[in-house]
Amino acid sequence: MDHFNQALATINPSSLRETIVEVPDVKWEDIGGLEEVKKSLQEMILFPMPGCGKTLLAKAVASECSANFISIKGPELLTMWFGESEANVREVFDKARASAPCVLFFDELDSIGTQRGSSHDGTGVGDRVMNQLLTEIDGVGVKKNVFFIGATNRPELLDDALLRPGRLDQLIFIPLPDLPSRLSILKALTRKTPLASDVPIEFIALKTEGFSGADLAELVQNASKAAVRDLINFERSQEVADGAPVEPAESGQVVGRKHFEEAFAQSRCSVSASDVLK
Repeated sequence: MDHFNQALATINPSSLRETIVEVPDVKWEDIGGLEEVKKSLQEMILFPMPGCGKTLLAKAVASECSANFISIKGPELLTMWFGESEANVREVFDKARASAPCVLFFDELDSIGTQRGSSHDGTGVGDRVMNQLLTEIDGVGVKKNVFFIGATNRPELLDDALLRPGRLDQLIFIPLPDLPSRLSILKALTRKTPLASDVPIEFIALKTEGFSGADLAELVQNASKAAVRDLINFERSQEVADGAPVEPAESGQVVGRKHFEEAFAQSRCSVSASDVLK
């Protein structure tokens, strides 16, 4: 029997293979800032600024609960064929129940959860998909081993029935990171990055007001790429006499202040002032 138990741990049911089911390795400490949001996570809708870590938060919930994780983008479920969009919604929830305990994360929920009667396309497909979604959410409520999280940048478009008690009755706004949050995010992003001693993380956090988490990740990535380019150029041009070892700082193996300065020249805020006002 022990051998069968060991084999079961390595087998993924064939009905689940088309949908990626994973147990994420994302901990709370991997998410910089968002302390109040972390405390509030239950069955809910997240409505964040773009690039502010909604998917990472959902993965952290699954990881901390040792649950499986399924991530779906709403538009992926919509097709031109009659009845197929509703069937896709049913299939996703069936796979979540088969993978229980499971966190089911719906991104861009407004694409399938819009106000009924608002499409004006004459087909009624939006209303049917919405009704199917409500039915499946109510079915999830019977067994609490499937945890549903939705995310949208347009909460005002959602049907009121989605927000009733017992469904997605908790809305959590995820703002752009403030200074302490940006510092925490930068420390998380550079945890495995060899930084030179001249890199002023606090100053970088101060200089990146208005940056989202995704913007900060791009900044660190561009700085790392600049360091790699320096290393390649150094190895091509430098001839080390008598096989003398090259110091890491000299060879460009660490990310230094000048690399971040180069990265800043390529970086910009992806969230505009008008996006924040919305």
